[in-house]
Amino acid sequence: MQISEAKAISSPAEGTGPQWIAALQSPRYGQVEQRVVRQLLQALIYEGVLECEYARGEFVVTGRGADGKTVRLRCPGEMKSSFGLVKLDGGPVLRTTRDEDARPATLADVCTEILGTLPPSERLSAFMEELEQTLLKDLQAHSQERPPLPPPAQRGYDELEGDIMDAHLYHPSYKSRIGFSLDDNRRYGPEFKQALQLQWIAVPRRLGRVNHSAHTSYEALIRQELGEADYGRFAATLRQAGKSIDDHLLLPVHPWQWQQRIAALFHAELASGEIVLLGHGQDSYRAQQSIRTLANHSAADKAYVKLSLSITNTSTSRILAAHTVMNGPIVTDWLHGLIAQDAYARELDFVILGEVLGVSFDYDRLPEVRAGKAYGTLGAIWRQSLHPYLRAGEAAVPFNGLCHVDDDGRPLADPWIARHGGRAWTERMLQVTVNPIIHMLLAHGIGMESHAQNIVLIHRDGWPTRIALKDFHDGVRYSPAHLGQPERTPALVPLPPSHARINRNSFILTDDLDAVRDFSCDAFFFICMAETAIFLARHYDLPEQEYWAMTAGVIHDYQRRHPQHAARFRAFDLFAPTFQVEELTKRRLLGDSEPRFRQVPNPLHPFRDAP
Repeated sequence: MQISEAKAISSPAEGTGPQWIAALQSPRYGQVEQRVVRQLLQALIYEGVLECEYARGEFVVTGRGADGKTVRLRCPGEMKSSFGLVKLDGGPVLRTTRDEDARPATLADVCTEILGTLPPSERLSAFMEELEQTLLKDLQAHSQERPPLPPPAQRGYDELEGDIMDAHLYHPSYKSRIGFSLDDNRRYGPEFKQALQLQWIAVPRRLGRVNHSAHTSYEALIRQELGEADYGRFAATLRQAGKSIDDHLLLPVHPWQWQQRIAALFHAELASGEIVLLGHGQDSYRAQQSIRTLANHSAADKAYVKLSLSITNTSTSRILAAHTVMNGPIVTDWLHGLIAQDAYARELDFVILGEVLGVSFDYDRLPEVRAGKAYGTLGAIWRQSLHPYLRAGEAAVPFNGLCHVDDDGRPLADPWIARHGGRAWTERMLQVTVNPIIHMLLAHGIGMESHAQNIVLIHRDGWPTRIALKDFHDGVRYSPAHLGQPERTPALVPLPPSHARINRNSFILTDDLDAVRDFSCDAFFFICMAETAIFLARHYDLPEQEYWAMTAGVIHDYQRRHPQHAARFRAFDLFAPTFQVEELTKRRLLGDSEPRFRQVPNPLHPFRDAP
């Protein structure tokens, strides 16, 4: 179904003009600010950064005002049975002092009176900026004029990628997009559904790196994605410069990245003519939730393109390291090969959206003084589109859309749950979602970073049928000695030592089996399943404990059906008392100089004994 574009602010002047002032002065400003405040406080409390009192459904956090007097923030909420998560209610966080009446706490209050009391950190001012930018950019997204839309459950997958604005329910800086101005955000943020064209350049093969799936070739895929007209036009441009397209790699660049980074970082190569500017491709693209992944809006069956984007959002920089670009096709062929020879995986019928081509600049070709600045700024990964995998009568929704509530207060999944029944629908959703994730872990020994943005739920009229999984260039973890088929271990492009120093949690190979298990459990159970459990309890009165009992039942059924994997049931114990999860907020506050993890109670543990 084609839906008209949202009417976004139409010019930079309007972006910070009267419409923007009206948004800042509207009730929506306070609503968005309270969401940022709630998510910040609940994450800081949960990760142990802040001490608090908790009694009778209220958390109380103590800070210090500018006058040195005690300030208290009263935060209605509760500790959930799902990993002991702290969840604050939807109402305002109230700031109280001995001398003043209670009022809603502002983000400035929390930053100065609460964060300001923490031990000094060189990251603190940057973290505060991320929070402020999240408030402004989320407000901008919610303040745009939108045409009347069908109910969410009737919208197509690509539309929903731009409509789900309440994702990242754990991150406090869930929409910071550091590097984007408000006008950039309007042009390139997924919520605005603005069409954009890719800027293409040609890089001499000796300055680039390329890898592709064994089932395609670089030239075949580039011709397919560009189309013969654009491919021929770019070849002619190179001939006019006295060059051959056969000696070059064609590389798309995000328009923001070209303007803000590439034109300056690679000025020497552009000046010498080594890198050739080819112009824009004809196809138009729209951003998905991840911002740097673009869906082809001209031809939905063509590949998604994931591009280097030198912004910071949520917990990480959005560049593309060259080794991950090269590993995408290697991991894809490995996973597709395992599934093709696995009868139960074929029975589950889940989809791996393969990363079939990767192209990157080779930063080792640059002088050391330039290589560090340029690292990860110029690369692209082509990922298979979901649409050719959908069968007649099937539709799809981003998994985090299951927790989406529309502006009228109605959950996206409400008509499906009303039609099929809450418990029946939940049991089916768990069956089609949990089984593929645990099968790859327990049968094959592969942990996958399947959080809610990396899972697509495929359904028929709302009834879950199967899932599609994506984002594997750095989204798997395993111990080669504990793989189900160690003889098929892929030969990966190794992690550069410089990258390991920057991000110590970015690795694929490990001998720590708990780290393999927790890679899946952190993303899937802690982030994805826990939010769904809490959502269903809040909106449909399904107790969290019952949800986790259902989940445990799926795991026990799997184990009964596959006793041949019993050794890995013990090695990757899904019913362990605790899982280790990443402290995402502490990471933003304190940096990546050391890993930030904590042990959290596993809600599956009480159900470890099979019924």
